[in-house]
Amino acid sequence: MTDQLTVSVLGTGIMGAAMARNLARAGHTVRVWNRSPDKAEPLAADGAHVAGSAEEAVRGADVVLTMLYDGPAALDVMRRAAPGLRPGTAWVQSTTAGVDAVADLAAFADEHGLVFFDAPVLGTRQPAEAGQLLVLAAGPADARDAVTPVFDAVGSRTVWTGQDGAAGSATRLKLVANSWVLAATNATGEVLALAKALGVDPDGFFDAIAGGPLDMGYLRAKAAMIRDGALSPAQFAVTTAEKDARLIVEAGEANGVRLDLAAAGAGRLARAAAQGHGDEDMAAAYFASFEEKASDGAHPGYRVTGRSGTPT
Repeated sequence: MTDQLTVSVLGTGIMGAAMARNLARAGHTVRVWNRSPDKAEPLAADGAHVAGSAEEAVRGADVVLTMLYDGPAALDVMRRAAPGLRPGTAWVQSTTAGVDAVADLAAFADEHGLVFFDAPVLGTRQPAEAGQLLVLAAGPADARDAVTPVFDAVGSRTVWTGQDGAAGSATRLKLVANSWVLAATNATGEVLALAKALGVDPDGFFDAIAGGPLDMGYLRAKAAMIRDGALSPAQFAVTTAEKDARLIVEAGEANGVRLDLAAAGAGRLARAAAQGHGDEDMAAAYFASFEEKASDGAHPGYRVTGRSGTPT
């Protein structure tokens, strides 16, 4: 197969749109479709063909890439696309779907003769736009050449976890990784909330941990977003993070593991969404520590002063 492919991207939200742009920049023929056409239409300026239906988007494609909200959404869209699918097409399923949903998606692929790859990605808006995602993938070794150009266009590295996409080994690894990401995000918000409550300048906390084993670039990056009120556009939205947190909790329960922090984190994200922060970056889980959203959307108790906030 030539390295220049026809790739259909179904789902053009934060991640899907960035992946489609990088596929087009790599010289592939890209077709895109989204339930809300306004999210797909801007990709025409990047050389993508905006299809009027999922069926149109996948017709004649070498690779179909799905990046949708969850497993049921991915299955629904692929059912819409089914009349345009041809046997032998590679399906790169990059939605964080959950373990049980992956089995349902793989069954659909088998029913339609598709070559199924379980391939969620690690990364948010910035690495997605830069083509620097980490691709976690499982799928048959003898068919990987068909999707390698796609993974190379959207990611900096591919980690293969197995040969059977239906087993969900890549999704399992993604849930483990996301459990750490979400725990760190929620902990960052609580640190800033407690500092506010106790009248502690957060810079004192950051100075105390600087350069030691407790310091972390991710902590500083998310804290800066909160303190600067820089939560939009989202790197990874609160509502999507809440969905992933629920999938993590469910996966733990299904395998006899109680994940108290993940469950509490899902609750914090749900509260932040209910307060009106659903479309903001997941760092906005910070607001779940307070009863009300600040009128200006900024960090309650801090005024925005460039890289950091100053207690009021």
